[in-house]
Amino acid sequence: MAHYNLNVLGFEVSFKAEADPKRIEQAKHLLEERYDALRQHGKQLSKEKLLTFLALALADDMLQAREEMEKSEKRLRTLVDTLN
Repeated sequence: MAHYNLNVLGFEVSFKAEADPKRIEQAKHLLEERYDALRQHGKQLSKEKLLTFLALALADDMLQAREEMEKSEKRLRTLVDTLN
């Protein structure tokens, strides 16, 4: 398990994770991109409110991806059952 010290959106964050360092950087980059996009549309929203919107957007993306994965797994099981 690797230990990470990152500066993300002006916050110093330290944590341990089994994730690949490249994936950690990609996640940080995605977070910063989404934050910047929200900030451009958010006018005078506080950083806390923008981070809350960002967390909700990322959670929604994760839930949609999970739903798509479950649909794909169901289709795959159906195909495997058909072949058997």
